[in-house]
Amino acid sequence: MLKSKTRWIVRQSDRQKSEMLIQELNITPLVASLLVNRGIDTVESARYFLFPKRQSFHDPYLLKDMDKAVERIRLAIERQEPILIYGDYDADGVSSTSVMMMALRDLGANVEYYIPNRFTEGYGPNEAAFRLAANNGFKLIITVDTGISAIHEANVARELGIDLIITDHHEPGPVLPKALAIIHPKREDSTYPFRELAGVGVAFKLAHALKGNVPENLLDIAAIGTIADLVSLKGENRLIAQKGIQQLKITKNIGLQTLIRLSGIEPESIDEETIGFVIAPRLNASGRLESAESAVELLLTEDQHKAEMLAEKIDLLNKERQELVNAMTEEAVIEVESFYPPEEYQVLVIGKEGWNSGVIGIVASRLVEKFYRPVIVFSFDSEKGLAKGSARSIEGFDLFKNLSACRDILPHFGGHPMAAGMTLYLEEVDELRFRLNALAKEQLTEEDFIPKTNLDGKIELSDISLTAIEQLQMLAPYGADNPKPKVLIENVNIAAIRKIGSDQSHLKITLENDGALLDGVGFGMGHLYEHISPFSKLSVIGELAINEWNNIRKPQVLLQDLAVESWQLFDFRGLKRFDKIAEFVPQENRKWIVFNEENVSKFKGMPVDEIHLITSYEEAIKMDVDGLNLVLADLPLSRKILEYLLASKKPARIYAQFYKEDSDFFSTMPTRDHFKWFYAFLAKKGPFDLKRHGDDLAKYRGWTKETIEFMSQVFFELNFVTINNGFITLEKNINKRDLSDSKTYQKKLAQYSLENDLLYSSFQQLKSWFDKVFQEPMKNEEAIKEWI
Repeated sequence: MLKSKTRWIVRQSDRQKSEMLIQELNITPLVASLLVNRGIDTVESARYFLFPKRQSFHDPYLLKDMDKAVERIRLAIERQEPILIYGDYDADGVSSTSVMMMALRDLGANVEYYIPNRFTEGYGPNEAAFRLAANNGFKLIITVDTGISAIHEANVARELGIDLIITDHHEPGPVLPKALAIIHPKREDSTYPFRELAGVGVAFKLAHALKGNVPENLLDIAAIGTIADLVSLKGENRLIAQKGIQQLKITKNIGLQTLIRLSGIEPESIDEETIGFVIAPRLNASGRLESAESAVELLLTEDQHKAEMLAEKIDLLNKERQELVNAMTEEAVIEVESFYPPEEYQVLVIGKEGWNSGVIGIVASRLVEKFYRPVIVFSFDSEKGLAKGSARSIEGFDLFKNLSACRDILPHFGGHPMAAGMTLYLEEVDELRFRLNALAKEQLTEEDFIPKTNLDGKIELSDISLTAIEQLQMLAPYGADNPKPKVLIENVNIAAIRKIGSDQSHLKITLENDGALLDGVGFGMGHLYEHISPFSKLSVIGELAINEWNNIRKPQVLLQDLAVESWQLFDFRGLKRFDKIAEFVPQENRKWIVFNEENVSKFKGMPVDEIHLITSYEEAIKMDVDGLNLVLADLPLSRKILEYLLASKKPARIYAQFYKEDSDFFSTMPTRDHFKWFYAFLAKKGPFDLKRHGDDLAKYRGWTKETIEFMSQVFFELNFVTINNGFITLEKNINKRDLSDSKTYQKKLAQYSLENDLLYSSFQQLKSWFDKVFQEPMKNEEAIKEWI
């Protein structure tokens, strides 16, 4: 048995709906089932999803207050009033700010931007910034990717005579700010067809309305913010991402060109993963460690020299950010394990003086991965008496909803069900921890704390082809609500398995079922090699891909998790050292079974509670081995004692060593012809001196002296001969008896058979023997006594 790391939740597909999509759209069964499983189960919705070139963007004026916002901005442009774009410091905020700046500059506006400092001002609009804007003559402020929670700041703007236009996508609270216009797809009174736009998506819609047509030149930046912010990649977001990725491959933006080149990216290979793992983290790094202005300036500049300087700076900041995150994560793990152990706390709320508030969100994500608990990480500022936090959640615990229940101690917070940011007084942190844990106990079950992997379906090896995998690209770009397809391949054979990589840290497997083969690669899974028996039936989950090598293209699966449902046999027969096996057997649930007392001393240094000596049938039947990693250290004295140990039981794994100092298997086991010849020899020669001539007789026949002595003892026990002072003589009147009537013969035959079945059988024969024993009914104590 090999347990999976997560719970595998397989979506069940509607075969009838899949067949309809296959017929109408000429797609493979794999793609059809994936679409149905994602709720795209009509021909119309599937066609809309798969063929974006036929799609168009929604009318931006369907967004509430769009007309008010456009009218006021156009008036400002006409009068050349200064306009201030108020943004945010993450990749979505940087993208939103840049999109709005470019759109307004193209329209001839007198426009500047302002992004608050993460460390001194924190998230969102603030009164000091608005007062500074008023002093600098701004009468119009447009927020992007922020502002929906700025109730106080909106009132300040009104007092200062500033018209405030809010564009945002974060969850609205029960009360909206009093602003000139609020453009937000999630407003309760919104009728906009798509509610899940990113901050940059809302800014893009405003740019669309202002320009009167879709601003195609802004799609590359809009795609970056949309993908980086992990919003749903369905509907209009999918259209932005898909068109934006194509635009990014041929971008004219000097800053993006420079950043792409510096990152070592081939433009034609750009996809959603390039944005999510290469471009967005670099744009984020600027606002995490310093000011986000460097990232905005990079996207806005038309000067090549300036672009190169800014790109290099951002790249260095990203490397510094990675080092900082690693160090803080180590400290955070120690903090959790020392003071807030996950077995006692369902929500982990930790913080420390001096932790960089720019990366606490990333650290929170790392802790969720490690402990699978909702996490809030705070940066404490004792001088101001404030704690600035970033939260990440798990499925089943809505952060925004639960933080909303604590509004009385959260003067400033915002976010989504799965991520949030907040600021509160230091003395309230303990209270927040207490309240969130109480809420979690009401809402979460034990099962909720077992990580789960949602799978798009179970697939047969025979259904995996180059055509099927190529068609999967029709589902890209992947992201939230449209994840990269993960499939289950269940209970297949292992045709080959080995560790690969310079440090042997990766796993290469060839899966087989009914003649169909598929290669699988598990990066970082090399450690599992010792825990997979080659004859096991293996289940795997992963992403299907195409492996190209030397102009040969083959399907493969990129492994993400593995499982073996049945018990596993590991063959260590012939290995003399007990300590070597310990390197391969997991310490958890491990038991060493020893059948011969003289072998117990060989376990020096091993944990005493793991070693169990079994010398009787009663001990064998009473030993609980279910779910254990069982090491059968030495050969039992009889087959029965092992059968009683295992009958009707379910160990997870058996490590068979069956150590025996001297084997009887390779000594001659006399046949009936051997005994017949020896009897005839004694009848012809008369009394025979075993002591003097036993060696000579053995050599003559090609036997061992032990064989002669063994047959002599058998004849003696059957009353065929007498043995006196080494002389063996045939009795005159002999009753016919079978060789098996001799206890010596029985013991020798039993030992020979035992070694044949357990020690010198093939792997498959040994496994079949164990399988048969597991299915035997458990003997009760009365039956044991009767057998004895």
